[in-house]
Amino acid sequence: MSLSPIPLPHGIQSRMVPHVNGLTMHVLEAGHETPGRPLLLLLHGFPELAYSWRHVMRPLAASGFHVVAPDLRGYGRTTGADTRYDGDLAQFRQMNLTRDVVGLVHALGHKRVHAVVGHDFGSPVAAHATLVRPDIFPAVALMSAPFSGPPALRDGTPPPAQDIVAELAAIGRKHYHWYYSTPEADTDMTGAPQGLPAFIRGYYHHKSADWAENRPVPLTAWSAAELAKLPTYYVMNLHEDMAQTVAPHTPPQYSPWLTEEDVGFYAGEYARTGFQGGLNWYRIRTSRRFDADMEAFTGRTIDVPSLFIAGASDWGIHQSPGALARMNGTACTDMRGVHLVDGAGHWVQQEQPEATTRLLLDFINTLPG
Repeated sequence: MSLSPIPLPHGIQSRMVPHVNGLTMHVLEAGHETPGRPLLLLLHGFPELAYSWRHVMRPLAASGFHVVAPDLRGYGRTTGADTRYDGDLAQFRQMNLTRDVVGLVHALGHKRVHAVVGHDFGSPVAAHATLVRPDIFPAVALMSAPFSGPPALRDGTPPPAQDIVAELAAIGRKHYHWYYSTPEADTDMTGAPQGLPAFIRGYYHHKSADWAENRPVPLTAWSAAELAKLPTYYVMNLHEDMAQTVAPHTPPQYSPWLTEEDVGFYAGEYARTGFQGGLNWYRIRTSRRFDADMEAFTGRTIDVPSLFIAGASDWGIHQSPGALARMNGTACTDMRGVHLVDGAGHWVQQEQPEATTRLLLDFINTLPG
């Protein structure tokens, strides 16, 4: 199948990198023309792609860096992952995602990065990579998803997650993580009645600062009553799927930060691949089958220079109650700043790329070479 051209700004190239932990990884890169530049690695979230970094890559490269953004395992043009619902779920466990980014650094010809930056689901990948291999990842910027530390050792008692599912159902709600873990979620979205482009546009709008109801506040507990304060794109109405959830919030016009061309590219990629590769990441989290991998690091902290950036209108920073405070207080011992960007919701590097770039460079330029 021939792939459509990616509508990239001048100075960003697309290429395939083979032999990355069983993957042939698609990457976008800028600053590649000059050999020997220090590497900045940018990791996207859901339902995004390397393309989500298009606005910040050239300004970062202009400051002297080799900037690389991959389509992560199960996403976009990266090949080699088993993205079936009934496929090998173990390949999406956190330690293997860490191995992916270690492999990518080496495949690119680098021994280490100058910094790794992760947004949304890319944030825990960046955090765990830094936790496990600080020699390769000596600085980290986390975006929109706070890191509260590796999981605690379990003593064999059942995890509390299943209780919250029942508690939410009793009040007519359901958590999107568990919805995304169902076999129906992929077809609900790829086959959205409003069409895939409209679904993408509605989903992005609903979680952005453009939706005026995004006025986040901290939650006090992991309880149904507190979680029910989250918008329905996080804690959904019990009998609605995600396409139904976002449909009433699809804006009549495109946004300057998410143009018709942008939506067309995202929709074209997800029409080709489906969402299941990215949804499998959620299944790892809700099943907890592979928590033991990271429980080996319980009590360990991120001790390298760290930064956190999110939109001021992003509920995502509060969806795990207390995570922001734990990240800033204990999980990251050298946190250089926590920045909430005005005029941005969940998609901070797309909604406010200039402010995001400035914050990243202010942080990165203080790091030792």
